Amino acid sequence: MFIPKNISPSASSRSIDWLLFLALLPIMASGLVTMYSFEQGKNASCEQKTVGDETIISEGDECLTEIESPNLFFRKQLVWLFLSLTVFFIGSVIDWKFLRRSDVLLGLFLCGCGLLLLLFFLGTTRGIHGWLDLGVLNIQPVEPVKLILILILAKYFSRRHIEIAHIRHILISGFYAFVLFILVLLQPDFGGALVIAFIWFGMVMLSGISKKHFLTVLLIGALSGLFLWAYVFKDYQKQRLFTFLHPLTDIRGTGYNAYQSMIAVGSGELLGKGVGYGTQSRLQFLPEYETDFIFAAFAEEWGFIGVLLLFLCYAIVIWRILLSAMHGLSNFEILYGLGLAILIMSHFIIHVGMNIGLLPVTGITLPFMSYGGTHTLTLFAGLGILMGMRRYKRTAHKDAIQNEFLGVTAE
Repeated sequence: MFIPKNISPSASSRSIDWLLFLALLPIMASGLVTMYSFEQGKNASCEQKTVGDETIISEGDECLTEIESPNLFFRKQLVWLFLSLTVFFIGSVIDWKFLRRSDVLLGLFLCGCGLLLLLFFLGTTRGIHGWLDLGVLNIQPVEPVKLILILILAKYFSRRHIEIAHIRHILISGFYAFVLFILVLLQPDFGGALVIAFIWFGMVMLSGISKKHFLTVLLIGALSGLFLWAYVFKDYQKQRLFTFLHPLTDIRGTGYNAYQSMIAVGSGELLGKGVGYGTQSRLQFLPEYETDFIFAAFAEEWGFIGVLLLFLCYAIVIWRILLSAMHGLSNFEILYGLGLAILIMSHFIIHVGMNIGLLPVTGITLPFMSYGGTHTLTLFAGLGILMGMRRYKRTAHKDAIQNEFLGVTAE
C-alpha cells in the first residue's frame, strides 16, 4: 500500500493520546466521588419508617425507597462511563476519512434535525422537551447534534478556508448552525442553543474571518438577541437574566440556585471541607449537585487547591486536543479538532461561570464530570474520532502545517 511521506502509519494502540486519557481519569473520578459522597449524605439525612413489609426512606421527593438503589447517580454514571470508554477505544481504530463525504454529512445533519423535530411530538419534559424516552433509557438529541455541527463546519471551511473573506461563506455556514440553534431553542433549551452558537462563532473565527465581517457578525448577533428577547424567551428565562444582573433581589425564587452555588464554592476555602462533608449538598441546599452544580459541590469539598488541580487536568485535555488537531492530515481534521476543543471549552466556561455567579444559570453540564449518559457518550465519541484521525496524522513541521491552514505557500 502506498503511504505518502507526510503521513505517519501508526498502529491502533499508538493512535491514542495516553496523556490526554490519563488527564481524563481524575476528572471522571472527581465526578464519581462527588456523586457518591453527596448521595451518601442525602441518604443519611432521610428518615426511615416501615410500612407493611417495605422500608421507606422518606423526607421529600429526593429521598429513595429501599427498592430504589442508593447511590443511584453514581451507579448509573459508572455504566455510562464504561460504555463511553468502549466507544472511545473503538473509535480510535476506525478510519474516519468517510466523514469527509458530503452525502454522509448531509445525512447526519438531516438525522439530527429529524431527532430535534421529533422532540416536539415525543419528547419528555424535564424543564425542557429535550429527552426521547426509549424505554430502557432516555437520550438527549442535542448532544450528538453539537458533534454533527462540528463535522459539517469542518467540512465546509476545509474547502473554503482561503475564500472565507467572502461573506457568503459566513452566511451559508451560519445557516446550518441557525437551523439547529432554532430547533434547540424552541424546546426551550437556551443552554444547548448557546453552545451551538459558540461552536459556529469559534470555528468561523478560526477560519480567518475579516474584521469587517467580524463586526457584521456581532451586529447580527446583537439584533438576533433583541429578537429572541422580545419574541422567543420564556418569562422564566428573562427572570434568570434579571437575577444574574441583580443576584440578591430574589434569592428565595429564581436566584436561589445561583446563590446557594456561590455559597458552596466560597465555603470550600483553601483546602475544602473534605469528601462527604459538603454541608450545602448534604443538607440539600444545593440543587442538581450531580449535573448543573457539580462544580460547586466539588469546590465545597476540595477547596481552592482541588479546583486548581481540576483546572490543570482540563487544561491538559484541551492542550492535547489542539496538538492532535494541528497534526491533522488535512484542514478537515484540523478544523474538527479545533471544533471539539471549542465544544468542551464552551461547556466548561459556561458551567463554571454560572456556578460562581459570573454567568446566568443555563443548565449546562461539566464535561466528563457531570452525570449524563448522552453528553458523556457524545464527548467520548468525539474524542474517539479524533484519536482515529491520529492514525494517519502528518509528521510535517508545525510551521508548514500552520502555513497550509492559513493558505500560505512556501517559496
